[in-house]
Amino acid sequence: MTYCVAMRLASGMIFVSDSRTNAGVDHISTFKKLHVFQRSDDRTLIMQSAGNLATTQSVINLLQHRAQDATTQNLYTVSSLYDAAVLVGQTLKEVIARDGADFTATFILGGQIRGEGMRLFHIYAEGNFIEATSDTPYFQIGESKYGKPIIDRIVSYDTGLEQAVQCALISMDSTLNSNLSVGLPLDVMIYHGDCFDDSQQYAISAQHQYFSEIRNMWGSCLRSVFDQLPPLRL
Repeated sequence: MTYCVAMRLASGMIFVSDSRTNAGVDHISTFKKLHVFQRSDDRTLIMQSAGNLATTQSVINLLQHRAQDATTQNLYTVSSLYDAAVLVGQTLKEVIARDGADFTATFILGGQIRGEGMRLFHIYAEGNFIEATSDTPYFQIGESKYGKPIIDRIVSYDTGLEQAVQCALISMDSTLNSNLSVGLPLDVMIYHGDCFDDSQQYAISAQHQYFSEIRNMWGSCLRSVFDQLPPLRL
């Protein structure tokens, strides 16, 4: 399984993905689930994937291959993020029709194309999708339930990027602690509005000093606050 979270905020976007896949406790592998399609003069598109690995890899490979052909519509020729989401949905349906029914594969697609603002989409296996709004500025795919409460408590559309990244990392920590099918290393990308840049990408391993520090601090603070709860009165 996997866990990916993405946020579209007033000042930018963040994307955090784990990299573990498993087919049972004795068959665990690492595969990248965050992919970037970037052209410095006009677009940065970020994709995250969850679900059946064969299906999601086929979709990514097709999109990458077709992006090299300027005579066909691809992620470098579409004029809007909406059209990009349509293209990803169509490609996903194409792969499922070719290889057989698989309704576990899902994607998050976000970023910016020059001429419009930042946008974020959650694309379902059926090929349809929904778009993030200022009221609901984030999406999760994969094992989302463990990391959702902290995001709901902390993140709003006006949350700063630094705080949002911290929240996403704590959300990931909660998931890592509760589900063995999600694992390190993590891929993190931070995108600032109108920059059309993909340079702020980070890989976080088990030895990453900052991630280890906030994991330990968060766990310690939770235990401390729990110990300070008033005596039970029912």
